[in-house]
Amino acid sequence: MKRLNPSLVVGGVIVGVIVLMALISFVWTPYDATLVTPASRLLEPSWSHWFGTDKFGRDVLSQIMVGSRTTLFVGVVAVGVAAVIGVPLGILAAMVRRWPSEAIMRANDLLLAFPALLLAIMFGAVFGASTLTAMIAIGIASVPSFARVIRSGALQVMRTEYVLAARAAGRRPLPIAVRHVLPNVTSLITVQASVSFAIAVLAEAALSFLGYGTPPPTPSWGRMLQESQEFLFSAPRLAIFPGIAIAIAVLGFNLLGDGLRDRFDPKLEDRR
Repeated sequence: MKRLNPSLVVGGVIVGVIVLMALISFVWTPYDATLVTPASRLLEPSWSHWFGTDKFGRDVLSQIMVGSRTTLFVGVVAVGVAAVIGVPLGILAAMVRRWPSEAIMRANDLLLAFPALLLAIMFGAVFGASTLTAMIAIGIASVPSFARVIRSGALQVMRTEYVLAARAAGRRPLPIAVRHVLPNVTSLITVQASVSFAIAVLAEAALSFLGYGTPPPTPSWGRMLQESQEFLFSAPRLAIFPGIAIAIAVLGFNLLGDGLRDRFDPKLEDRR
């Protein structure tokens, strides 16, 4: 029996804990994460408030728990948008003739010139800052990564004997793409989704920090960092706790993606 990759185990555990925390926050949090209590502002960590309270008297632990829902929601939608657009583009670029394929990939390169943050700021200026704007911007910015990875895998599949036989038998491109190409690049989609999720978590936090992400009063790890700036010396914990949450989430999804890559391609693990 093949031993489990440590990156896969550690990443899976971290991601599992974050997902569990988000699910628990739907039914229970120590306090209402949006409840403003001026009399309890800037309390130090204690048995009643494990992570203390912020400048509005809101419980920090409750905000982190509810903020994990926002982070996961943005990540799922953003990665979904990227996959829905990027995967068909990658397969199409691998199956069409040379010049249409080049046109698709050059357009892909053009989109790479607009990072998620810049794209979200542009969208926010036009459509207004919101969670939806952030999700769409992050998703569109991640399309080139999916398209490139899937095109590379699809080109290898297109050279296999069963695909050549299907083409020789007169099968149309769409059935070949659905029955032969797509199932054989599923592992690549899974790995890229995990890596892109980590990028989406970081991008959402950065956008919320800049004021272009999730608007108040919905808790967001990035906005918690932004609100803690004026208390960096008097109450550094207000920045430390959400900062650690972001770092752990990004680390977890990156480790999970790395572990999945090794799991689906044993040659990579053997080289280490």
